[in-house]
Amino acid sequence: MTVTDELRSRVREDLPEVEDISDSDLRDKVVEAWATSLAASSFGSISEIRPSGNPDTPPLKSGTQTDHIRGVTRLAVRIADELMEMFPDLKVDRDTLIAGGLCHDVGKPWEFDPERQVRWKEDPRAKGWPSIRHPGYGVYICLTVGLPEEVAHIAGGHSAEGEFVVRSLENTIVHQADVDFWRILEAGGLVEEK
Repeated sequence: MTVTDELRSRVREDLPEVEDISDSDLRDKVVEAWATSLAASSFGSISEIRPSGNPDTPPLKSGTQTDHIRGVTRLAVRIADELMEMFPDLKVDRDTLIAGGLCHDVGKPWEFDPERQVRWKEDPRAKGWPSIRHPGYGVYICLTVGLPEEVAHIAGGHSAEGEFVVRSLENTIVHQADVDFWRILEAGGLVEEK
């Protein structure tokens, strides 16, 4: 597994919202998380990952996994902005929200990797299917590259696994943006039918 500057540059190009993070160290760690996750897979970019919530759920009819990650992040920011305008006492950490939105699916290169999918499907009782879901692997990646616990919490708790923890405010917003992304596009006919 080699993380290259080319891979880091590709992540920055794929996720321009990373520049909205005011803390430069946090920005760099978000890029490093994605570059590390991709380097440990057979994918060369985020857009190569199947554009679906899980490997076995219907994908977008058009668009990429990059569009999903960016869409969830942008929805999360807009939800927070609207509610903070209405309720000034609501305090959302914007950098954590953006970093968490961008990293909520950072574990997908592991779970969606075609080579792993073949291996797991050969004997699911021996290895699991998947062996580790993307939220769990996402926590590993986040902590490995030194992202704050708050961002790792969003990666780990944005999906069904989050039903077993108390979600932070930022995680609650990202979770809702993630659910809404899929439900709205499905209702609009932009997701392949099951």
